[in-house]
Amino acid sequence: MRKKKIPMRRCVGCREMKEKRELLRIVRNNEGEIFVDPTGKKNGRGAYICKNMACFEQARKAKSLSREFGCEIPQEVYDEITRQMEAYVGK
Repeated sequence: MRKKKIPMRRCVGCREMKEKRELLRIVRNNEGEIFVDPTGKKNGRGAYICKNMACFEQARKAKSLSREFGCEIPQEVYDEITRQMEAYVGK
């Protein structure tokens, strides 16, 4: 029996390769909107980040998301990512 391939993605915070389902996806669509994609399937340019606050703070400090998307990230997006992280950690 063939083993199923597990998709791997790089975290913009710690720069480690991890399984896609272990990461949180942030998307920039064609209209320039930036938002959290919990399903991982929305259209647009995606960036992945570990589901822990330390990694998120590291990415925020280094402005990794801004570099990844080629634009400035609004404060509302960072607030939404923080809410998603807190919801995940609360599980």
